[in-house]
Parts: sequence; C-alpha cells; structure tokens
Amino acid sequence: MQGELLPLFPLEVVLFPRTSLALHIFEERYRQLVADVVAAQSEFGIVLAREQGIVNVGCTATVEMITRRYEDGRLDILTRGRRRFEIRTLDDEKPYIRASVEIFDDDDFTDPPPQLKDHALSACLALRDAVSEQGPEPELDDPQLSFQLAQVLPDLDFRQVLLRSRSEAERLKMLAERVPAYVARARYVAQVRRTAPFNGHGRSRNQS
Repeated sequence: MQGELLPLFPLEVVLFPRTSLALHIFEERYRQLVADVVAAQSEFGIVLAREQGIVNVGCTATVEMITRRYEDGRLDILTRGRRRFEIRTLDDEKPYIRASVEIFDDDDFTDPPPQLKDHALSACLALRDAVSEQGPEPELDDPQLSFQLAQVLPDLDFRQVLLRSRSEAERLKMLAERVPAYVARARYVAQVRRTAPFNGHGRSRNQS
C-alpha cells in the first residue's frame, strides 16, 4: 500500500487472513472509519492493542456486511481478514489513526510435510472440542491452513507470533507442538467445573 494510508482499528484481537470477525462499532471515530472504508470500498487494518500501545504487525480487513444499524448510530458489522502488514509510520490527521504500511506474505512456500499438517489439525480440532467452540470446518486445501486452525487459540500473544511468521511449515510446527498444552488445560478446567458442585460423595453441596 505504498503511498496510501491505511485506517487502523486497535482491538484486543488478532485477526488472520481469510477469517471472519464480527464487530460492534460504538465510538464515533470508528463509526467514521467504517463509513469511510465502506464508501471507498477499501481495507482497514486491525492491530492488537496493548497497554503500552499497538503492535506493529496486523491484518487488513474489509467490511463484508453491515448486519445492524442502531438508532443511536452504533453498528454491527461482519469483516473478513485479507492481508498482513507491518506499520512503518503513523498519521493522526483524522479522528482515527492511519498508517503507512508494508504488506507482506510468506517467504517460505515449501509444502509442509503431510504428517505435520495432520498433527496440527488434530491438535486444533481437539482444542475446539475441549472448549466446545462451534465453527466452520477448515478448508484443508488452503495453502495457509494454519490461520484457519489458529482461530480457536485463546492466547493473543501466540496468535500474534503466528501472524508474524512467514512460513506455513513454521506455523504448523508451532501449532502441533504447543496446542496440546492448551487442550490439556481446557480439559482440566472443564473437569473442575463438572466436579465442583459435588462434595466427593456424589451429591451436590447443597444436598449435604
């Protein structure tokens, strides 16, 4: 996007390419942002917001649909991730932040080993099952399958690491190695929630 300024929407979210994200827009400056990008049929950037500021790598998005307009001006929209970018400079001339960015994609296009893909897929599907999350089935022919699989991850820092990675094989390897720990933790939490109402005698506490 050389020569253009990309509107930025800082959120506690990490968006991946070709994945959907529903947003509720209530601040006036971001209502203006949505109005501007819809009128221009252009992209805006979603970047992870932290206490110390925004991170410098994000993902562009387009507004797929305005699903609801409220009488007070608020909006519900459905967006879709498009391209990854790195921020070069920031501009604050408008009510919302804009940035000069460099679009990037993977550098390593080597086909990952099928076994690696299978391990990452199995781990992420197990996590989705453990947290009882419903979602579309992954498109297995997607050359960047890792981004679909990573949708289930609750860890924003890990999601950001994956977003920055420029290798599908590297992303799948990280998923295969690290997601089983999230699965174990999610299953433990679910077990605690199931057993917490009981006192060890097969009766709920309020029946003791």
